[in-house]
Amino acid sequence: MKKSTFAAMILGTIGGILFALGTCMTLIPEWNAFRPGVIMGAAGLAVLLLMVIVWRRMENKAPVRLSGKTIGAVLIGIAGALLLGVGMCLTMVWSNMVTGILIGIAGIVVLLCLIPFIKGLK
Repeated sequence: MKKSTFAAMILGTIGGILFALGTCMTLIPEWNAFRPGVIMGAAGLAVLLLMVIVWRRMENKAPVRLSGKTIGAVLIGIAGALLLGVGMCLTMVWSNMVTGILIGIAGIVVLLCLIPFIKGLK
């Protein structure tokens, strides 16, 4: 295993755990830990951003450039993930099976649209 891959794995794990725990602290009212959850979630995001920067430097790659296509891909990914999540919630939490499955399938289709959007068709 390369050093860059190992460093990315460690930082990604730490950042993911911090972000997930912060999200749980924020969204579960029984814990009464909204502010500490926001702080922990922000720390997790910072570690994940640091991971990307460290990994790209160790691999001698150029920094990520923000372009319209990059922002569009991120927005499409967010929309697809939200649709998929709403479909799962409708199905599992609110017992609205047909609507949840249809919205979930729409989310999967939107996420699949990312492949030709990013890679292009040849």
